[in-house]
Amino acid sequence: MQISRRSLGRMAALAAGMLLAVQASGSLAADEVTIRYLASQGGLAPHELADALGYFKDTGITLQDVGYAPGGPASLFALASGHVELGGAATAAVLNSIAGGNDFIAAYPSNGINKTTESIFYSLDGSPIKSIKDLAGKTIAVNTLGAHLDYTVREALHSVGLPEDAAKLVVVPGPQLEQVLRSKQVDVSAFGYWQKTYEGVALKKGGLQKIVGDTDVLGEIAGGFTVLRRDWIKQHPGAARIFVEKSQAALEYARLHPEETKAVIAKVLASRGENAEIAQYFTGYGVREGGKAVDRDLQFWIDILARGGVLKPGQLKVEDILYDPANFAVAGN
Repeated sequence: MQISRRSLGRMAALAAGMLLAVQASGSLAADEVTIRYLASQGGLAPHELADALGYFKDTGITLQDVGYAPGGPASLFALASGHVELGGAATAAVLNSIAGGNDFIAAYPSNGINKTTESIFYSLDGSPIKSIKDLAGKTIAVNTLGAHLDYTVREALHSVGLPEDAAKLVVVPGPQLEQVLRSKQVDVSAFGYWQKTYEGVALKKGGLQKIVGDTDVLGEIAGGFTVLRRDWIKQHPGAARIFVEKSQAALEYARLHPEETKAVIAKVLASRGENAEIAQYFTGYGVREGGKAVDRDLQFWIDILARGGVLKPGQLKVEDILYDPANFAVAGN
């Protein structure tokens, strides 16, 4: 076949058009990547839902579950050490980790709190613990320290003029939160917004009274973020963009199709040997339409950490932390 200068030009134009079409559709990552992560018991992260829905098919992205994380801080530690390619934690924990020297990017809000999905603190029916002020001197079960529930308790106590350390927090895995409360090993159990499945089981049995929800303290806000390392994004900008877009698409699917999402969660939990029945209590991810973040999601906690002396004023800026694909453009785009 003889290739003339004119036909070569047509071929180049055709190839360029095909490339632009692929980039616009987001159907192909810039390279083949495997993204390792730690799962959480009792539920699915948005990227896991996206994978189960087939959103990563033909993108070059493969997700690999390498075990369970007991909480967000452990997930961030694994990310910092290079054992996984993504982490996920409460916003305050993410900011703390960045302030501590980890060059992380908040990729997208993985969950949040709103009118239907919030963390709730419970005591037993008949308990005198009925308000935030009653938490002083009490023992509260939370899934991990240094994450969302920890900082929510601090902010709640601060809001009523009490010392932020007026309550004692103890670490209890999600599946045992109900048990330790009913057996009176703790005064209060806090079910995080990501633990609605466990909360649903507990409420079905009755005998619990709500003390406060985190929306009463924080308002509607992103509760946590999926986190990527900045160097990984720079190395795989196309894959990072597609990963975020598909995960946000899964968040939107869950918002629009809650019953179908429960079925997907049940199927995945069963495949992992977990109790699939608890999927019926899933109330949603609690994020805004499209899985998008707003500045307040980060700035709220930046201000609180600065107030407590953890951060210096101006040390962290939202625009430096929140993922923007324009800051990690694929070469040639």
